[in-house]
Amino acid sequence: MDNIFKGLFDNDLVSVISPKDFLICLGVSLIIGLAMAFAYMYRTRYTKSFVVTLALLPAVVCVVIMMVNGNVGAGVAVAGAFSLVRFRSVPGSAKEICTLFLAMGAGLIMGMGYIGFALLFTLVMCLAFLVYNRFDFGSAKNAEKYKTLRITIPEDLDYTGVFDDILNMYTKTYELTGVKTTNMGSMFRLTYDVLLKDPQKEKEMIDRIRERNGNLEITVSKQAAAMEL
Repeated sequence: MDNIFKGLFDNDLVSVISPKDFLICLGVSLIIGLAMAFAYMYRTRYTKSFVVTLALLPAVVCVVIMMVNGNVGAGVAVAGAFSLVRFRSVPGSAKEICTLFLAMGAGLIMGMGYIGFALLFTLVMCLAFLVYNRFDFGSAKNAEKYKTLRITIPEDLDYTGVFDDILNMYTKTYELTGVKTTNMGSMFRLTYDVLLKDPQKEKEMIDRIRERNGNLEITVSKQAAAMEL
């Protein structure tokens, strides 16, 4: 049985991990991954593929570190190759990227054999994650005032400054961030990042814009990143 788990290149200078120690580290890593996945799911929008990846990642990193026989430098180099793998089909948010790093850190500690430190690290990080989410730490003040405004106009309407008077009336600041042709080039779609003076007058602003763009499509959505004041 011992020969099954013996490497072809093992020698007397290399310490071999026993199957029992391997299973203990792997099992604890899976528990750590589940704990981080459940902590991430608390008051957070998530996808099944991401939480499954998060639950398995500590175990994967742990095995990588163990298989390099404690050579942390080589282990980190191999684990760094995981950064070339796209975990999602779209770029992840800052929260997702941070959570993946936490999972990799826990797997690294576990792979070095420090079970107690790995569990303590996971406990502290999960508690911090839950507390920050519970109290909405870092939520932007007046976030409802930051909007992305998309206006469709006919091709014969010069969009340069065409809505400036309306935007000056209803917004504190605004910026034209994109211009795109649509509908086989017969229309333009303008994208503005705006900071509303009064969110209650959003519909009034839209009605004023409709009168000028010929009642074409107008979209107002939550701004992904708040504008700098």
